[in-house]
Amino acid sequence: MTHACHRKCVPPHYKDAELSKGESVCLDRCVAKYLDVHERMGKKLTELSLQDEELLKRMQQGAGTA
Repeated sequence: MTHACHRKCVPPHYKDAELSKGESVCLDRCVAKYLDVHERMGKKLTELSLQDEELLKRMQQGAGTA
């Protein structure tokens, strides 16, 4: 995230010691998007994992009754 947002928002040749307002806004938005996607992916992976567990339980129950 740090590398990707820095590469996207801060030019390779620094003009000032401090970030400009535009660079700061770009970095804020970049980090916010990254964290949002990270959270969404975590929720989706948790959901898929729970579905897999449920399917495995059903398969084990079905094999036990046969």
